[in-house]
Amino acid sequence: MTTNGRIALVTGAGSGIGRAVSLALQAAGYSVALAGRRASELERTAAMGEPSGGLMLPVPTDVSRPDSVRALFAAIRDAFGRLDVLFNNAGANAPGIPLEDLTFEQWSAVVGVNLTGAFLCAQEAIRLMKAQQPRGGRIINNGSISAHAPRPNSAPYTATKHAITGLTKSLSLDGRKYDIACGQIDIGNAATDMTDRMTRGVPQANGTTLVEPRMDVRHVAEAVLYMANLPLDANVQFLTVMATQMPFIGRG
Repeated sequence: MTTNGRIALVTGAGSGIGRAVSLALQAAGYSVALAGRRASELERTAAMGEPSGGLMLPVPTDVSRPDSVRALFAAIRDAFGRLDVLFNNAGANAPGIPLEDLTFEQWSAVVGVNLTGAFLCAQEAIRLMKAQQPRGGRIINNGSISAHAPRPNSAPYTATKHAITGLTKSLSLDGRKYDIACGQIDIGNAATDMTDRMTRGVPQANGTTLVEPRMDVRHVAEAVLYMANLPLDANVQFLTVMATQMPFIGRG
């Protein structure tokens, strides 16, 4: 087994982008803590790793709960003693219905995972990164194209992703004195189970329904790996990777 001595944490590691990024980091020599709600899918991610890559540590976690996040970071301390990269990727969405029909519970569930979860993981990461030796580390937030422009009937998701941009900027500022860098990757239509609906047609801003192009998720994994591998005196503040012909510029 070949490792580079660096430790990464990926949330939402049981599927889609989180799984792809976890495998890319592990193949590059990172030891990777895998966080997510479904233990069986985390184990599946771990089983897909390269035999010659880094260690994989599945830790079932609900990032919206402070006690669960604290337990996650306790497991990382016990197993590895430090953390070099956090990829805040766990995400949830609400039904694509008019804003006035959303329930408080639906709104709160999206905010809990997408925003509060990212905050809680970043908070624990900073506590560990500023105390460890060598000091410092990197936080990468998954912002999404929705951090810039909404889809129809997407208020909870879009609001949280806009908020992630503010969190990214605040973490970048507040982390400087501890050698902690923070950047954001905004992803558009990576080919995962979550975007299967794109192949059947999704609502557009002009009221039509159109099939949207997707891109291979490996491009996302390679982009995150690039960001993760930078020395701490360099940072990708914002990076957008998307299917070239998806509706983003002008959203239609």
